[in-house]
Amino acid sequence: MAFTFFFRDSDTLVRAVEHVVPTARGRSKIRVWDAGCAMGHEPYTLAMLMAENLGQFAFRNLQIFATDHDEPLLNTVREGIYALEELQRIPRDLFAKYFEPAGNNGHYRVIEMIRNSVTASYHDLLSYKPVRDGFSMVICKNVLLHFQYHERIEVLKMFHRAMEPGALLATEHTQKLPPEVAHLFEQVVNDVQLFRRIEA
Repeated sequence: MAFTFFFRDSDTLVRAVEHVVPTARGRSKIRVWDAGCAMGHEPYTLAMLMAENLGQFAFRNLQIFATDHDEPLLNTVREGIYALEELQRIPRDLFAKYFEPAGNNGHYRVIEMIRNSVTASYHDLLSYKPVRDGFSMVICKNVLLHFQYHERIEVLKMFHRAMEPGALLATEHTQKLPPEVAHLFEQVVNDVQLFRRIEA
């Protein structure tokens, strides 16, 4: 299981949202794939950031496909319930806005609006088959480093096939894209691993 928490590597996610929102407004569907979502900290962080930037009506069109190969983790994503100690890194205003008490045991649940934007499902990245196509953004962080070099290349090619023209790819800040896929993506900003899909 990947080590993760809410608002981990938030600079990358904030930059990604800033770049995808202007092109996403006005669309009937905004599709995002979080590949390797673990316990849901990342897709829910992304959903909160998108809600803050898209506005209420456009947010209804957001679909975040949160996938992982670990089915027990996906149950946590679907429930959206977390212990208070897991929520300490969330800005206070966002915590107050997007979480509600889940019983009297110190746990909180992501509010329904945010939960409804995230669909959790099993997926094996090494099948090299996308969960679907037409994505405006793909996020894959803290996953590729566990793969062999040739597997990373094939997964990145698969992401490219699943993305619409001009879509964004966000990766782990410590991971560089292999030169074998350099012709498929261009870096959007220099200080984070955020790339735009280009035609092969």
